[in-house]
Amino acid sequence: MRNTGLGLGQLLLALDRTMVTLVEAPRGLDMPVASAALVDADDVRLGLAVGPGSADVFFLLGVADVDAVRWLEQQFAGTGRIPTAIFVKEPTDEAVRRAVALGTAVVAVDPRARWESLYKLVNHAFEHHGEREGADNDTDLFGLAQSIADRTRGLVSIEDERSHVLAYSASSEEADELRRLTILGRAGPPEHLQWIGQWGIFDALRRGPDVVRVAERPELGLRPRLAVGIHLPGERPRFAGTIWLQQGSAPLADDVEEVLRGAAVLAARIMARLSSTPSSHTRRVLEVLGLAGEGADIVAAAAELGVAADGRGALVGFADPSGATPHDVIALSASAFRSDAQIAPWNGRVYVLLPKVGAPSTVMSWARGVVAALDRELGLDLRAVAAAPVAGLAAAAGARVEVDRVFDSAQRHPQAIGHVTSLDEARTTVLLDEIVSQVAAQPRLVDPRVRLLREQDPMLADTLAAYLDGFGDIAAVAQRLHVHPNTVRYRVRRIEKLLGTSLEDPDDRLVLALGLRATAR
Repeated sequence: MRNTGLGLGQLLLALDRTMVTLVEAPRGLDMPVASAALVDADDVRLGLAVGPGSADVFFLLGVADVDAVRWLEQQFAGTGRIPTAIFVKEPTDEAVRRAVALGTAVVAVDPRARWESLYKLVNHAFEHHGEREGADNDTDLFGLAQSIADRTRGLVSIEDERSHVLAYSASSEEADELRRLTILGRAGPPEHLQWIGQWGIFDALRRGPDVVRVAERPELGLRPRLAVGIHLPGERPRFAGTIWLQQGSAPLADDVEEVLRGAAVLAARIMARLSSTPSSHTRRVLEVLGLAGEGADIVAAAAELGVAADGRGALVGFADPSGATPHDVIALSASAFRSDAQIAPWNGRVYVLLPKVGAPSTVMSWARGVVAALDRELGLDLRAVAAAPVAGLAAAAGARVEVDRVFDSAQRHPQAIGHVTSLDEARTTVLLDEIVSQVAAQPRLVDPRVRLLREQDPMLADTLAAYLDGFGDIAAVAQRLHVHPNTVRYRVRRIEKLLGTSLEDPDDRLVLALGLRATAR
């Protein structure tokens, strides 16, 4: 997502000194930043190209900084479009020198910071820049965190129900180690969390809206703090996270508990809005994909998104079996691959619409690279399904339905479909899975002889399934079952006698094979 008006200096202020430190800025801090992309080891090793202007800042992920800067020099030399900044952990002097010579700022990222946490914060800065000057500021958790901090004279962080940081106020030198590590996306020191857990603080936060006080522990470097649980309203209020307020050297406001209780109500409202109301840009993409509204005006959608309505496109879906597909990280990779990529999350999946692309093999190569990089660098177990080519935006909704069919089948049979696949590669597996699912859902479609065989002699049922899958090749079936070929012949004769039919009949074989698959689920 691109925006206007945000400068490098403003971005660094939004990220906080805990996360990043400016090393050099040869063109000053007013250089505009509107988009970000990552450079990983595969980009450098394979010499993959990015278009000039594809991103203003680059994150160097899992690659030597000198090699990455050299790669950027090759990409942008003579284009007149130089990246505003690179973000790197522990930059070397050589990398800084070459980046400065290129005209690119260098920003050092705390070595303990999690890249996905930084991605989220950068995207938040892009998406919400200027909101505090606007009239509608009811979806900005960062604004709320800073308001609480200003009002109470403390340091604030807002976390979700899994203790992942969603927003925080500006840090100072008074931030303790637990706060710093939390902002960096790392779990707090085990002795801190163990002590907090032993005192039942997490249980108290989940139970109700009361403010909980956590005493100072100098021996652990833990300053005093207060906390209040965030509970989404409803017939059965749901615990959604926590507001933490760390005390610094100044005493907290006298009415701090009242302020925190009110803040918890506001945070719940904001979190509810954020979960139910995507941005106008994302909603437009969802409409094109058939996931919002009753049919998209393709021409109007193309004009609003700034892409062509026709042409040879592609759609790639990403999904994590845990349901926590990293939208922000995938968006960065997609934007680096194609500056016109449109990204939308929906129900635990992330869809990347590429309005104009070349050969489908290029799309598949990119999808494999994303899955491999996020597995290698972030330990994420993603699946990707690609539909390519897609005949313009009008065909995107149909392509998305087909992509979802593959994901649904992969949930039922994770071993049958590869981590990265195309619609064509998965078609047979998906069709057979859906056919068998329909048969399994309607008992009348299962030959009763199959059920009887499974009940009376499961071993014979397994032999029949192997025999049918093996096209009647006795030797291959025997090897698969780890028995002698004569044993297979004997069992087949028994099966034919019990079923009262010959396995030479192709119609019988088809009905029996479907019944066996349906009853094995």
